[in-house]
Amino acid sequence: MPDGSSTLRGLYIEAFRTYDPKREIQEIDVRFYPYIGINHTIRVRDGKIFVRIAEMCRDMPPLEQQALAFILVSKLLRKKVPAGAREIYSEYIKTVEMREKATESKRSRGRKIISTDNGAVYHLGEIFEALNREYFWGNMSKPVLTWSARKTYRILGHHDSTHKTIVISKSLDSVNVPKYVVESVVFHEMLHIHHPTVHHNGRRYNHTPAFRRDEEKFEYFEEAERWIERNVRKLKKEAKRK
Repeated sequence: MPDGSSTLRGLYIEAFRTYDPKREIQEIDVRFYPYIGINHTIRVRDGKIFVRIAEMCRDMPPLEQQALAFILVSKLLRKKVPAGAREIYSEYIKTVEMREKATESKRSRGRKIISTDNGAVYHLGEIFEALNREYFWGNMSKPVLTWSARKTYRILGHHDSTHKTIVISKSLDSVNVPKYVVESVVFHEMLHIHHPTVHHNGRRYNHTPAFRRDEEKFEYFEEAERWIERNVRKLKKEAKRK
């Protein structure tokens, strides 16, 4: 559907009238927008309703567009989302085609901040190679490794499959942090490469039973878990210090 088409606007007018037949329909501006990923927004400004639909959903069939209209309007009006609409829309976006579109969108439009893998204390490249030899027989392809731009404490590491990157919190690059703690976090993110996300019935499973079993194979798994638990407040304090 083209941006701002009468058909597209008509779907949102229908949704508003369904919830409130006596409601005076305000001007509605509906357009596709190059969001990163499958995101949509609906807002009211100066009495006008603005709807922005992810560009990758431009070819979404009319039935699914109608379902999305009901979902967005119900959220705007704080009404219950119709179960049928949610099911129709969910079935569409969880298809392989849409997941591939979302991944490509993140890859082409997303931006990953890369600093360096060589920290003040620890070298992520060296840690990766050692773990790769010991636990993966040296068979894992090396991703981009980088320390985060800022110190964090809630998330100590994450793997970005779209950009093939492992980011480790700068909070761990310290003489006060045992090496086995850094190794444990890197190992955890390497397991995300070894055990890719599983999609089942529209849900994502990042930590499968197999993932958890392999995670406990790390020699200092329990020690690292205890250290992080005991020191999370200290990491928080350091992260918030200017």
